[in-house]
Amino acid sequence: MFLAMNRFRIVLGKEEDFIAHWRKRNSYLSEVPGFIAFHLLRGDTNAERTLFASHTMWESEQAFADWTQSEAFRKAHMQAGQSPRDFYLGPPQLELFESVL
Repeated sequence: MFLAMNRFRIVLGKEEDFIAHWRKRNSYLSEVPGFIAFHLLRGDTNAERTLFASHTMWESEQAFADWTQSEAFRKAHMQAGQSPRDFYLGPPQLELFESVL
């Protein structure tokens, strides 16, 4: 199994707008071979931001890599590019993980 996570630092007071944006967004992930699951996780809040992470599970690293080259990826990220920029305190941070146990 392979996990891909994007960490987002969200402006205080914009959390519900950010969640609503993700609820409406079509990711096209269900069209992609090797996709297992998606979750949007809410983390801690401090004086600067609220932390969120998008979390996708894949059968393999190759399935994830294939998705990044797919039409589904292009369609999903074209939509993402239309999201309001006032949510974010900087770009997302991508983190990739391979299951070892």
